[in-house]
Amino acid sequence: MHRLAPIILLLALPFKLESQVAAREYAQRREALAAKLPDAVLVVLGARAPAQDYMKFYQDPDMLYLTGIREPDAALVLVKETGAVAPALFVQPRDPATEVWSGARIGPAGATRLTGLPARDASGFAQFVDSLASGKLPFYVVGAVTGPRGDSLARTPDDQFVAALKRSHPQLQVTSAVNLVRQLRGKKSSAELALIRRSVEITVQAHREAMLAIRPGMFEYEIEALVESVFRRNGAERPSFATIVGSGPNGTTLHYNVNDRQIQPGEVIVMDIGASYNGYAADVTRTVPLSGTYSAEQRQVYQVVRDAQAAAERQAKPGAAARLMSDSAEAVLAAGLTRLGLIESPDATYDVAFGGATRQAPQLRIYYMHGLSHGIGLEVH
Repeated sequence: MHRLAPIILLLALPFKLESQVAAREYAQRREALAAKLPDAVLVVLGARAPAQDYMKFYQDPDMLYLTGIREPDAALVLVKETGAVAPALFVQPRDPATEVWSGARIGPAGATRLTGLPARDASGFAQFVDSLASGKLPFYVVGAVTGPRGDSLARTPDDQFVAALKRSHPQLQVTSAVNLVRQLRGKKSSAELALIRRSVEITVQAHREAMLAIRPGMFEYEIEALVESVFRRNGAERPSFATIVGSGPNGTTLHYNVNDRQIQPGEVIVMDIGASYNGYAADVTRTVPLSGTYSAEQRQVYQVVRDAQAAAERQAKPGAAARLMSDSAEAVLAAGLTRLGLIESPDATYDVAFGGATRQAPQLRIYYMHGLSHGIGLEVH
């Protein structure tokens, strides 16, 4: 145990954060997005305040990407006309009576200092947008909009906002600009890469502390609590997704996250975890044997998945189709499972009932469904 002390001490030291996103970078992102649009009105809708006070607020990723604003009920409007872009940012006003309960707000003046954008009271947002909708410019929207649907089926507040706008202005053309933002977000700046590395470092530290702590008789939720405490202790705001700690049979469910089973001797434990740091997510999966050593059968399956991941990595090259990674991994998995006698042949099929009908599916699929692609070994991305 004494040999582990230097490692534990090293892991306890704070990691160096190389960079934060500068205000100028946010401005460059908005400029790049505006350049992709014709003359139009772009409305970016931030996340609403949580419905329940025990829920934490997290900003919509696209709103965060374009402004850095981390408060609820914010909105950004860009009006592009004859090539010129006029921005307006809307945030909640300062209100001491409300702030006693929910914390300090930055208000319009603080938002302008933070972003350099002209900021206004959010109470004027609806009227401002309504006046723009009366003009001739088409509308683009970025937010949690699920697409065209009837009013009775509108599911999100953003859906309802768009539906109400179109009811008031039947001639209005509204197009989602979410994919345009996604294209911009596909290329990371040096500041973003530093934040991603930090989220990965925190996640790896959580994995290592969990590996040192796991013992027979513990419950999965004890490891979940340890993992998430490492996240928060190191400045991550939350998990990137529901923490997965699957022991024994639970390791065969792809997105298992109940985490309430007692861990038994001789089992393997799947930990699929990720820290979200300053809006940037990690996702690292490891499968470890509780005893510290894989059984012969566990090691065979583990090696098949490792080989599949290596095959996918060899296909990860600039300009290559992403599908090549999946195809290569599937081919190695099929060959390996056939060799182990877990499927009949690389192209074997089985009958599956779906929607009242029976159809054939690849036998390999059953192992994806039961978690082989990440339940026994490293996750294949």
